[in-house]
Amino acid sequence: MTDYAYLQTQRFRYERKFYIKNKSYVWVELILRNHPAIFKKIYEQRAVNNIYFDNFDLACYFDHVRGENRRVKVRVRWYGDFFGHVHKPMLELKIKHNQHVGKIIYPLKPFVFDQSFSIGAMRQIFRDSDLPGLLVLDMLNLNFSVSNRYRRTYFLSRDRLYRVTVDTDLQFYGLSPRSNNFLNRHRDRQNIILELKYNKKAESGADRITGFFPFRVTGCSKYIDGVNALKGWA
Repeated sequence: MTDYAYLQTQRFRYERKFYIKNKSYVWVELILRNHPAIFKKIYEQRAVNNIYFDNFDLACYFDHVRGENRRVKVRVRWYGDFFGHVHKPMLELKIKHNQHVGKIIYPLKPFVFDQSFSIGAMRQIFRDSDLPGLLVLDMLNLNFSVSNRYRRTYFLSRDRLYRVTVDTDLQFYGLSPRSNNFLNRHRDRQNIILELKYNKKAESGADRITGFFPFRVTGCSKYIDGVNALKGWA
């Protein structure tokens, strides 16, 4: 799998993820509101939609499973309705290098996501959008891997150094290259994924923040969970 070394981002951050089993969103929000850092909701909850891409060998998937120090996840993201006209899609390359996480984001041409959507249509969108030439060539060699959708709520600590996202109602869909009936589907309403995000200047206080959480850091990935669920690899 290409490492996209020709793409550079200076906006690296740290992330710690928590997979919270069989707890309600209300319980998680109560934990955050009673935390000494005083987390408060900063945006209204919204739906996040993604299409993930990988090669035929699922190199991105296996890089993550093996715990490679440098790996890339490639996705198209949009917000709001899952089906229908996608007004502001974004191509995101999420780059992880050891404990640092960075994202490179490019706007894409709008498209319609429905049963007739195909990898050919997606590749034409990559060609028509304002992407670096080498990136377009890389994207043309990738295929649909999995799609997902979840509800995300955002919180910020009182000192504004730590951001938390809480993802609920996780849904995963298998995608075919030519047309899709979206019947290959897995839904998880029982579990929650919480992510703590911060930059380097806040690194020294991160252990204090997580020390008050009644759950442990876990190495979870919604992309990996989706592939496992839909292929029966879990």
